[in-house]
Amino acid sequence: MLSEKLRKIYDMAGAEALFLESDFLRRYLTGFYSTDGYVLVTEDACTLVVDPRYSEAAKKKLKNSRISVVEGGYQEAMSLLKPYHTLGIPYPFTSVAALRKYEEEGHFTVDCMPALKTSMLIKEGWELERIQKACEIAESAFNELLGDISEGMTESDVAALLEYYMRAYGASGTSFETICAFGSNASMPHYETGTRELKFGDPVLIDFGCKYEGYCSDITRTFLFGDDKRHEEFKKLHAVVLLAHEMAKERILAGMTGKEADAIARNYLKSKGLGEEFTHSLGHGVGLRIHEAPYLSPRSEEILEEGMVFSIEPGVYIPGEMGIRIEDTVQMKGGRVQSFMGTTSRKALIIL
Repeated sequence: MLSEKLRKIYDMAGAEALFLESDFLRRYLTGFYSTDGYVLVTEDACTLVVDPRYSEAAKKKLKNSRISVVEGGYQEAMSLLKPYHTLGIPYPFTSVAALRKYEEEGHFTVDCMPALKTSMLIKEGWELERIQKACEIAESAFNELLGDISEGMTESDVAALLEYYMRAYGASGTSFETICAFGSNASMPHYETGTRELKFGDPVLIDFGCKYEGYCSDITRTFLFGDDKRHEEFKKLHAVVLLAHEMAKERILAGMTGKEADAIARNYLKSKGLGEEFTHSLGHGVGLRIHEAPYLSPRSEEILEEGMVFSIEPGVYIPGEMGIRIEDTVQMKGGRVQSFMGTTSRKALIIL
């Protein structure tokens, strides 16, 4: 018998069986993580197929669940598909070669990703708890890091130390490649952390996050390493970005579209003559993946609803000079935005 969540996904997908290979989708449906494996969902059963590397752990973890575990690989998984003609396959996470293989085996495929997306948009209580923990770990690690940053460290040194602290506080890994940018390097929103050495007075932008039991956190803080009195423009712009961030958190309401939410921060930055310098969207969903629905962008018509989790991250980037981004991971709760972040300062910190 299927759980209520799986029943809703199955009924919405409109296929005789759902068949998934993608690791994060397998984890979402079963609660078990493995680098390889397959999930088959039928009208009355959910089966996880994993090879001998994972079978013992899977059977132990899923012992009291409604999910059965079969030891095997591709051939065993395909044999389970034989009775079913119409397969629900998540098209965005399936190769063309795989789809052709299913068709060669006599199956007709339909895209079940819309059903999965609908389910994943609204986080359950246990998912929110994991995201909250991932955010707490990230903040604790950042606060630990601030006391250890010193002149002469490279961007990679700082990123590595932060990632060590996140692991030490209980993270299973990072949500994405940590971005650590000193000085003018921060003007590139998705800068690749490099070997630039930290100097007194440098602005520092760190965009980072970690995973806890599969769920991600996402946070960005921008600050000064010492005050050389030559960064007054940075301080002014930081205050503007901070206000845009806080305005968005205060004014975003359930029922808004992603486009309307994005406009709150974007229109304010435009009013300050910085519309062209805000070069990305306001936010994106956060869950088992670091970028997922909903999207808060100038073109998004997705409706923000209770239980959704996303980032709020306005930024201003002056090419070759500076970049400022302030980001929290937040949830829609009680019809309003509530941040998961509570122990790190969003203000223009000056550390040394």
